[in-house]
Amino acid sequence: MTSLSPWRTISALSRQSPTPAWVCRECLRTRLRPATQSTQTASLSTTRHAFSQSGKRAWRERIKIPRERRKVALVATAAFLALAGGLAVSERVRHAYIACERSGRVGVTLALCVNEYYWLLKKGDDPNYKSLLSACHKRCAERTLEAMEKNGSIFIKLGQHLSSLNYLLPSEWCDTFIPLQDKCPVSSYASVEAMVKQDTGKTLEDYFSDFDRRPIGAASLAQVHTATLRETGGKVAVKVQHPALDEWSKLDLALTRFTFKTLKYWFPEYDLTWLSDEMEYSLPLELDFREEGRNARRAKEYFSHIPKTPLVIPEVIWADRRILVMEYITGHRPDDLAYLDENGIGRDEVSAALARIFNEMIFGQDAPLHCDPHGGNLAIRVNNSKRSPKNFDIILYDHGLYRDIPMDLRRAYAHMWLAVLDADEKRMRKYAFDIAGITDDEFPIFASAITGRDYRVIQSDAGVAAKRNAEEKRAFSEALGEGGILEQLVQLLGRVPRVILLILKTNDLTRSLDENLQTREGPVRTFMILARYAARCVFEEQMDGIKGSMLWPQNLWLFSVALAGYAKVAVKLRVYELYLGGRRRLGLQADLM
Repeated sequence: MTSLSPWRTISALSRQSPTPAWVCRECLRTRLRPATQSTQTASLSTTRHAFSQSGKRAWRERIKIPRERRKVALVATAAFLALAGGLAVSERVRHAYIACERSGRVGVTLALCVNEYYWLLKKGDDPNYKSLLSACHKRCAERTLEAMEKNGSIFIKLGQHLSSLNYLLPSEWCDTFIPLQDKCPVSSYASVEAMVKQDTGKTLEDYFSDFDRRPIGAASLAQVHTATLRETGGKVAVKVQHPALDEWSKLDLALTRFTFKTLKYWFPEYDLTWLSDEMEYSLPLELDFREEGRNARRAKEYFSHIPKTPLVIPEVIWADRRILVMEYITGHRPDDLAYLDENGIGRDEVSAALARIFNEMIFGQDAPLHCDPHGGNLAIRVNNSKRSPKNFDIILYDHGLYRDIPMDLRRAYAHMWLAVLDADEKRMRKYAFDIAGITDDEFPIFASAITGRDYRVIQSDAGVAAKRNAEEKRAFSEALGEGGILEQLVQLLGRVPRVILLILKTNDLTRSLDENLQTREGPVRTFMILARYAARCVFEEQMDGIKGSMLWPQNLWLFSVALAGYAKVAVKLRVYELYLGGRRRLGLQADLM
């Protein structure tokens, strides 16, 4: 055995179990810190990982979704992403989405209103039924107004029309829809520019050297801009259709038809489908500005042969389907009483002029009838070339909705009004039957619809010429609120000729214009003007019935009778107007009624 030296033995033992050399505390602390921190970090990471994994496992246990539901969720998510992508890149998908949204809005509103009325009408024995019904009218009208405003398009037009049907709808509905008269959409300049390019192949700059991007007026179907013609340098008014109408008009008409058919299904006694039928006939004509151009030219030509009529119709320069360029003529609304008073324009003279214009349209032979004479389609301007009190012009805009009244209907309507003004109930009933087959039981309701007055007023000594007060308006509205009367009126109007409905609308709008003028003389003069035009219509009918030479005794007698009947009314009106003129010259402007 080989012996080892002590030093080698110690060295070998040192290598086998080393003894650390002495190190100062500071150096030891420095050497140990990184290892300690690393150990702590690793330990913390391990702990966090453990907690994270256990948390995930616990969460999975809580929301353990069945495989079938996960598939449904994935399909729904994929469909949503596909729809969002389609809306971004596909015009067809965008159109379908908006169409569903518009249809759904109408469907939900209709369902809520039908449900509310359905259950309320079963509570007819409730002592508070009238107040409950009024509140229901108000809620449903406000709900419908909101849907109309969101959908826009022709729903604005429909709401405007419904607001004027105060002889048919309860006041809660008519009053709620009044804001639609002033809430009309405004299309952007870019959309108008694109529409003109699409329809004509030319830009606005090709036609106009200057085109005001902001419209001076907007209506439910169109808006008007001022511009300067490039060829002549003349200032013109350019009426452009809202571009979105082309996209949605057919759908909106279908929704309107569906709405009224649904109402008829649930409430057969309230059949308003004739409203949608009328819209389906008239709206395509209103959306074709070429038709409006023809109507304007025809009306301008007709009134050019009637002297001393203060009516001004802007000249049409050219018309396309969605673009109408016409002479620029402006004025103030007829209910701008401050403007009338500041310029010495007599309110009563404006009222009389409006009565002459629209009665000429109703009773004139072969006259075209403007069926939308609301305040936004009329303007008054000063014309100092005329003597006071007729120192003004009446400007008539928007000739899209016109009708021709058949001659036999026009003449029966004239006889009817003469009977109303004479308070001759027997003749009233006769000509009401000639006009629309109105029976004796239906006659009181029809007479109220024609005149816009309570039937008791028509029967009174004062007659329809008496001023309509707040009490009569309230009683008329309450009468409509009674189910039986409203039901009869709705069914009756569904049977009368469509042109009669438009005459009723024209009468109602002109009556509203007259009331807004706050005339000092009351309605007596306007009814006397109506009587003169109706009497002239009857005189022309009697003259057409005379055959052969006027020298024949029988024909001479018929002529004398016809002339005497017309002269009786015309002279009475002339005497009354001379009386009014004398009062004006004497400064007597107090109310005559």
